[in-house]
Amino acid sequence: MGMELLSVSQVEPRRVMWIVGMIFALVIVVQRLELPYGNLLSSILSAAKVPLTSLSTSQMVGNVSLLNDLSFVEKKNTTDNAFLDSKTRNERDTTDEVVINSTAGFLTASPVSPTVNSSPKVGAPTIVVDSNVTLVEKDGTASSEKTKNSEQLHNDLKQTQHNSSLIRAPEVNKEPEVPVLDVYSMSDMKNLLLQSRASDHSVIPQWSSTVDEELQYAASQIENAPIIKNDPTLYAPLYRNLSMFKRSYELMEVTLKVYLYREGERPILHKPVLTGIYASEGWFMKQMEADKKFVTTDPRKAHLYYLPFSSLLLEETLYVRDSHSYTNLVQYLKNYVDTIAVKYPFWNRTGGADHFLVACHDWAPTETKKYMARSIRALCNADVKEGFVFGKDVSLPETYVHTAKNPLRNIGGNRPSKRPILAFFAGKLHGYVRPILLQHWENKDPDMKIFGRLPKGKGNKNYAHHMQSSKYCICAKGYEVNSPRVVEAIFYECVPVIISDNFVPPFFEVLNWESFAVFVLEKDIPNLKNILLSIPENRYLLMQMRVRKVQQHFLWHAKPEKYDIFHMILHSIWHNRLHQIKPR
Repeated sequence: MGMELLSVSQVEPRRVMWIVGMIFALVIVVQRLELPYGNLLSSILSAAKVPLTSLSTSQMVGNVSLLNDLSFVEKKNTTDNAFLDSKTRNERDTTDEVVINSTAGFLTASPVSPTVNSSPKVGAPTIVVDSNVTLVEKDGTASSEKTKNSEQLHNDLKQTQHNSSLIRAPEVNKEPEVPVLDVYSMSDMKNLLLQSRASDHSVIPQWSSTVDEELQYAASQIENAPIIKNDPTLYAPLYRNLSMFKRSYELMEVTLKVYLYREGERPILHKPVLTGIYASEGWFMKQMEADKKFVTTDPRKAHLYYLPFSSLLLEETLYVRDSHSYTNLVQYLKNYVDTIAVKYPFWNRTGGADHFLVACHDWAPTETKKYMARSIRALCNADVKEGFVFGKDVSLPETYVHTAKNPLRNIGGNRPSKRPILAFFAGKLHGYVRPILLQHWENKDPDMKIFGRLPKGKGNKNYAHHMQSSKYCICAKGYEVNSPRVVEAIFYECVPVIISDNFVPPFFEVLNWESFAVFVLEKDIPNLKNILLSIPENRYLLMQMRVRKVQQHFLWHAKPEKYDIFHMILHSIWHNRLHQIKPR
């Protein structure tokens, strides 16, 4: 009997220890499941009034791994979710805002008092944002459709954000890796473009969406586009692949939806400048904000998100003359991105990869490379050596618009037989290339009309007359690689001669530029006339005819037309977004 009692007394402690061990293992498993799969544990703990003090999440955006360490501080009448229904939100005394500590890539959260501020202020240490997603129509009033669906939107966000929608976009310091060359020839650029298509540009979103499936479908349709040899509207030799371009354009027309953020104050945001050398960004902004075909008021349906700021007005409004510092301009854009990233979940879903900007000022690459580096950047200053990324960024045409009422004034030029001037250039002598050009060719040869600034004639007729009467129009870089003369040459039906090393010409992913333009290396300026004379007459006539045919892609119309510059810019952005998606 004594032995039996001893045996039982030994078994019971073992059983208790086994049960305790199983419970401990179960807790560990539940905690492990919490990390990749969301709010399960935090919901349980929150219901039990147990504070969840920390949560680490390793997330992938593109090919970059970001370790986000968020500390959630439990306070009276607060919750873990920033997107709450309006009843709960009205009962709260405080709200939590995520404030970035960029040291070593870690993020921390700290509580602040609730204040609504949808307009970023330069130099402000934090941005306080209303956690309610309010969608506003163009007239500034809340959309009735959006008000009706607001509760559903919040419910959807609570299911998808995984405690990450409050994370602001991190600083990106790593420059894109490209071969180190002094000069990138057109052949080198084509190779970089092909490499970008072959590489893995896929962006892994933090949660799936139906728009991803739509993009995958479009990408697969384009890869298997039916062969087109002739088209009544599009001249095949102008394009790298006419069949794929046309299929891509058709799918863009029926598929693409763009959400346009209404946050931000004028003049830097939502104020298009429609004249001058930087007019491209203004005309695009004007026509995008007025668009009814591509723009959606439901951000959940958007394939792309537009950040409508003016790089020209950013410089004119905030730059401190002679300071030689972009710091406050970059800070303004950071604050704006923080506003978007905190107020909406969509930036953080892809790290900004499905967002785009259109900026023509020379400084735009520098202003956007830190906090908008993963976004699709349409840039006039498309310089391979200054961070332009093939397969992601877009070369934006720089268009000099003289009058907003009639952007097509004086379009066209003389027929080839009425163009007695071999080559023409006139302009300011800023940068290092133009003084070299004039040193070798000003007043040196009657066939080469190379000048500094021409005397101003009424309506710029003197300058336009020379372009309309020249076979070749010299497009020499200024301070940066871009110049409005490239589009001006096409506007006046003059074959462009581009002298700007490392410049990526507009719509490079679609157009075969060497079929209608001449590229001369900067070092070959002394041999410029011989290079032009070496082009056979029949080759020149063919190129000039192609300039006339490609012209439709570089024209602004008061109301956008099929295949015009507005649609081509949008297509290039759509095209590069599709390259981030793996076809299914």
